[in-house]
Amino acid sequence: MEQDPSPEPLHLHAGGGRRGFSTRAIHFGYDPAQNQGALVPPIYTSSTFAFPDTAYGSRCFAGEERGYFYTRISNPTLALLESRLASLEEGAAAVVFGSGMGAITSVLWTLLQPGDEVLADLTLYGCTFAFLQHGLGRFGVAVRHVDMGDLEQVAQAMRPNTRAVYFETPANPNMRMADIAAVARLAHEAGACVVVDNTYCTPYLQQPLTLGADVSVHSMTKYLGGHGDLTAGAAVFADGELAQRVRLQGLKDMTGAVMSAQDAHLVMRGLKTLSLRMDRHCRSAQAIAELLDAHAQTAVVHYPGLPDFPQHALARRQMKLSGGMVAFELKGGLQAGVRFMDALSLVTRAVSLGDAETLAQHPASMTHSTYTPEERRAHGIDDGLVRLSIGLEDLADISVDIAQALDRCAS
Repeated sequence: MEQDPSPEPLHLHAGGGRRGFSTRAIHFGYDPAQNQGALVPPIYTSSTFAFPDTAYGSRCFAGEERGYFYTRISNPTLALLESRLASLEEGAAAVVFGSGMGAITSVLWTLLQPGDEVLADLTLYGCTFAFLQHGLGRFGVAVRHVDMGDLEQVAQAMRPNTRAVYFETPANPNMRMADIAAVARLAHEAGACVVVDNTYCTPYLQQPLTLGADVSVHSMTKYLGGHGDLTAGAAVFADGELAQRVRLQGLKDMTGAVMSAQDAHLVMRGLKTLSLRMDRHCRSAQAIAELLDAHAQTAVVHYPGLPDFPQHALARRQMKLSGGMVAFELKGGLQAGVRFMDALSLVTRAVSLGDAETLAQHPASMTHSTYTPEERRAHGIDDGLVRLSIGLEDLADISVDIAQALDRCAS
C-alpha cells in the first residue's frame, strides 16, 4: 500500500553491518539524492494522489501496487516515519495515527469482535481504562483486569475467548512493571495477541517486540515528539500482515485517526535527538528519585532505578535505562499531594509527559479524581501519589524546586 522510501543499503555499514540506533533515527529510509538534495525530508501535504492511468489506480485499491492514493491510508511523509519507527522498534511494520488513543483503539477494534475478551493490567492510563470499560464493553467485548506482575494470576486468568492481553510497563502513573517475555509466553500459549504500551520507555529504552510482544503502541505526543507541540500515536508490529489489517480496518474504516504530514515531520525531528534527550531525562530522574527517597515527607518512591524498587531486577533486564518518569507517595495523603503541587515554582503542573519541561501531576485531584478513594486503591493509585516527568532543565534547579515543595507540603 505504501512504498519503501529508500533502498536498504543506505542503512548498512560498508562492511554490511547494521547501523546504530541514533544513526537510524536520523537517516533511516531517506536519501537526499532521491529528493533533489534536500537534507530534510519534504512534507507531502496532499490529501490525494494522482494516478498515471486507471489500471494503476485499480491496482492501488486492490493492494497490488505499492503506491499512494489517499492520505487516510498512506502518505509519503507518514510512510517515512513508519519505516523509521519499525526500524527503531525492531518491528516488521508500523502504522501512525493522529493520537496515542487513535493507535490503541485502532489496534483493538481490529483484533476484537463481540464475544472476545481483553485481559488488561490493573493499572492503565485513564483514557485507555475508559475505552476498555466504557467503549469496548458496550459492544460485547469483555474486559477483565489482573495484576500483570503476578505471572500465576496471568496464567490462571487466560480463557478460551481471551484474544488480547494489554498492559503498560512501566504503568501510568504508579510505575508498576510486567515481565514482557513471560507474559507473552503465557498469552501466546492461550492464542492471545500481546499489546504493550511502550510510551514511557520509547524504543531507545525498551523494545517489547524483541521480548515477544505482538504490538508496541506509543503516544508520540510524549517522548518521541519530545517538545509538547504535537499530538500523534503509533503502533509497531511484529507481523506485517497484522499492520496492514490495522491500517485498512482500524485506521481507514473504524477510527479515521489520521496523522497529519506536518506532525509526522515534527516527530521525525524529535527522533533525531531522542537518544540524547532520553539519556538526560534518565540521569536527572535517577537523581530526583534518590532525593525523594531520602526526604522525610515521602512514604515510598516508585522508580525502577532504585535498588529497593520491587521490580528493580526486572527493570535492569528489560530496560536499557530506568526512564524519565518518577512516582512517589507523600505522607499525608490527598491534602499533602495538593500542597506539594501548589508549592512548585519551576516545575509545571500539567498532565502530559516527555516534554523538555519538568511536569507534575497529582492523580487523586486531577486525572483520577473521578475515581472513589476505594477505586484508586484497587488500581494501585494512592491519594498521596504524585507523578513527575523529569525534563531537560538543569538538575540543580529541578532539585531545589522539588525539595522546597516537599518541605512546604508538611506545613
